[in-house]
Amino acid sequence: MKGQETERVGSLDFIPSHHPLTPPHTEEDRAIWLRLLRSRRVGVSTFYRLMKEHGDAAAALEALPEIARQAGVSDYQICPQGVIDAELRAGRKQGARLLLRGDPDYPALLAQIDDAPPALWVKGDLSLLERPALAIVGARNASSLGHRFARTLSRDLGAEGFAIASGLARGIDASAHEAALDTGTLAVLAGGLDQIYPAENTALYHSMAESGLLLSEQPFGMKPFARHFPMRNRIVSGLARATIVVEAAARSGSLLTAGNALDQGREVMAVPGHPFDARSAGCNILLRDGATLIRSARDVIDTLAAASPLAQTAMTTPQEAIPVPAAPAETRTLADHAALHREILSRLSGAPLPEDDLIRDLGVAPERASAEILNLELDGRIARKPGGMLALG
Repeated sequence: MKGQETERVGSLDFIPSHHPLTPPHTEEDRAIWLRLLRSRRVGVSTFYRLMKEHGDAAAALEALPEIARQAGVSDYQICPQGVIDAELRAGRKQGARLLLRGDPDYPALLAQIDDAPPALWVKGDLSLLERPALAIVGARNASSLGHRFARTLSRDLGAEGFAIASGLARGIDASAHEAALDTGTLAVLAGGLDQIYPAENTALYHSMAESGLLLSEQPFGMKPFARHFPMRNRIVSGLARATIVVEAAARSGSLLTAGNALDQGREVMAVPGHPFDARSAGCNILLRDGATLIRSARDVIDTLAAASPLAQTAMTTPQEAIPVPAAPAETRTLADHAALHREILSRLSGAPLPEDDLIRDLGVAPERASAEILNLELDGRIARKPGGMLALG
């Protein structure tokens, strides 16, 4: 099963997905980049939109209070500098490194996805980011056969030179990580880099900090909440040339990860299971819908050898720096803003709508519509969904 290559990066519609922003180089500018990202109601998509409209993080940060005021938020405050200083100190204390999108060491394949993390904390063996990675995911309550297959597959693929990526969850994730400790494995955490979850994987966490690589886009001290796991899953699949599902229920995070892989233009593979075993229902659904059936590491390698040019060349795509134009001066009145806000909200519902369709239907200049959509995002009245979709917040 193969996804389609996308040309969108967050909200930067005119920038091809393999061209990240120019990252800041001074420590002060890197802190400003992080401060923008950590400010209230600035998620990944909003971060990219602000960078597009204001040219750099410092200008976007300065504009944030006025943007929020125009959206009706009178008490908006940007992230305090002290919070960023504390996060950077925690990173140094943990022996972690902060990678910003566009940095030379930022994972090249991850940089290509629509919503690549603008900032990523990493700890461990950074050389693993230079190796081709495969994601192995599956059920938390996996069967004995599922665990055995995951370990064998992980070990065999590691011996072929692949790094194994997963989410450090119990079950299939943990088995895949454990089997690849000697050959190279990457774990993406849902919470901060210092938050071990689940607690039963504490020993595995410390082993990976020594011989593998731990990654997180969350600040230190952030405990994982339910909303963080889908965010984590997009990074797991984004790091990898292919996502392999070993066992998964019909409704599971593993299927969400597989869906992310498709959206990111990556291969999806699945291990078949007995029709009566609910833990294999998700894999069988994937196979029915076109995923590649996997029986061994050889099947994975053969599939990748026949993969599309995107899957074969994405690892070596150069990270070119693309300048971001500044937004034009604002001359409209607050009444104009309010009228367009009402028009935007009247055209949205709980069902996601493509942003391009909304902008076209509004009949105003795209840059004006985009600015007001951003205002409503900051106010929490619009929620951005994967694939450039919008819905009421």
